[in-house]
Amino acid sequence: MDRVSISTFVSAWVEENREIIRQWRRQLHRNPELSHMEIATTEFLLSKLREAGLEPRALPSTGATVDIGPADAPMIAFRGDIDALPIQEQTGLDFASENPGVMHACGHDIHTVIVLALACGLAALVKEHGEDVLPVRVRCIFQPAEEVMDGGAVEVIEAGALHDVQSIYAVHCEPKLRTGEIGVRTGPITSASDVIEIILRGHGGHTSRPHLTSDLVYAAGLIITQLPGLLTRRLDPRSGTVVVFGAINGGGTFNAIPQEVRLLGTFRTAQAGVWRQGEALLTELLEQIVAPTGAEMEIRYTKGVPPVTNDDVATALIAQAVKDRDPYALREAPQSSGGEDFSWYLEHVPGSMARLGAWDGKGEKPDLHQPDIVFDERSIGVGIRMFAGVVEQFHAKDVARP
Repeated sequence: MDRVSISTFVSAWVEENREIIRQWRRQLHRNPELSHMEIATTEFLLSKLREAGLEPRALPSTGATVDIGPADAPMIAFRGDIDALPIQEQTGLDFASENPGVMHACGHDIHTVIVLALACGLAALVKEHGEDVLPVRVRCIFQPAEEVMDGGAVEVIEAGALHDVQSIYAVHCEPKLRTGEIGVRTGPITSASDVIEIILRGHGGHTSRPHLTSDLVYAAGLIITQLPGLLTRRLDPRSGTVVVFGAINGGGTFNAIPQEVRLLGTFRTAQAGVWRQGEALLTELLEQIVAPTGAEMEIRYTKGVPPVTNDDVATALIAQAVKDRDPYALREAPQSSGGEDFSWYLEHVPGSMARLGAWDGKGEKPDLHQPDIVFDERSIGVGIRMFAGVVEQFHAKDVARP
């Protein structure tokens, strides 16, 4: 008996349910919810999964997981993030956000619907052909709170969502790629992102007598100009490490040296090893920079997420799934300086995140996290078919993992 093609079945299911899938996406886009507050979103997902005959499990706060396929098979997972951003939408879409000041400006509604449709499509496949049609058991993870520093990935992992999972996959909308194109990259595809707050304190005074003060503005200037350069002498420049300050506050007039100055910025790196030593290294360098000024310094360092470091085998599976569908769709994704908490999953199991083209080819290419960004809905079908193609790859006898 010929083996049923997972990709062909899911593609046909997507075509048959195209309008339903689109309405799912628009429902989520119209009703975005902030991190840790995705209550209605979770209920929507649970409802649709149950309608498909599945038995989803709600996560402790918000979010959900669901498994499809034979219980004794190796397990792989797909993650969709479900939260939105505190941005007032300015797209003018018929289905624009009805929640003031909240918007899906990063494509999470698309990520979520891709994973939801994958689960429902595979459920239909199993219903028609039996569980053994799947070479693996598939877990779909609907993760809350990706957009905040205390991200939801850690909470999801602590809830056991990676139990028995041998590899994990995700997509992220990429408005710099045309719809239909998929960007892949082995190794780091995003950066670690930590927050640094530096508080300088000391004697203030008149600007005519700086020698009687700690001159905190001068000390802040030394930090801003010297710290980035010193990092390039202590770290391999190929690590993609950068410190950038986004805010500096201190003083209020032209002729008075303040008693306190605050700097706020980010530390980013593409290398997990550098990320792990980042706080200690920055503390050492800052102390050396500031010491000659006599200023007192307090450093508040907030760890963010490690870089997403894609596994070579998992990335190859995605690449092959893309090429099987369209040999001209595959692109090499650039390494991004942005942060993504999918990285926490990859601290536990191998996996890969791909960039999903979402630009319709008209006008300028937009950027993420902008109030007027519009994602091409045709990218949803591309993402579903790609994930189905990844599942298909596990029929191959020479796949090492899982």
